[in-house]
Amino acid sequence: MNWQRPTSKYPVGEGLLLGEQFQIAYATNDIEQSKKDFADRFGIRSFSTLEGATPAGGYIQVALAWVGTTMYELLTASGQGSELYMSNLSEKDYQVRLHHLGFILHSDEQWQRLHHRFEQANIPVLYENHTKGFMRSCFIEAPGLGHFFEYLYPEPAGLDFFMNNVPKH
Repeated sequence: MNWQRPTSKYPVGEGLLLGEQFQIAYATNDIEQSKKDFADRFGIRSFSTLEGATPAGGYIQVALAWVGTTMYELLTASGQGSELYMSNLSEKDYQVRLHHLGFILHSDEQWQRLHHRFEQANIPVLYENHTKGFMRSCFIEAPGLGHFFEYLYPEPAGLDFFMNNVPKH
């Protein structure tokens, strides 16, 4: 028997969980150990890595891998502006914690409807970024769930990166 996932119209303007979830992200205070653990414990043996300065002046490292239709992200950050990423972690012992669920958007209309939803529900956007030609993204707190939601609207270069540069398992 073939199992097919149900499809959705992704009415993100009608509810925060009604988008197309594609990503699960974990924050860690040791990204190299986390990559090793995800290889040894969970079978994800290769990641694509991005790193660089944050807009606030800190530093972030991200490791990405596809497993089927789900992208796994490991992230760590330090310095100015890293609180959004590291607030649930201790600096003492090695830790990995669920950080966010990622939802992909496919149009300007979806992006605008999502932001309208934030305004209607009085949901603060904790962080928003637009790297022109690559991606728009924003974070909100997932009310009552102890983690965040990230909404991504990839532009052509962002789609190309996700589809052609992130390892597939």
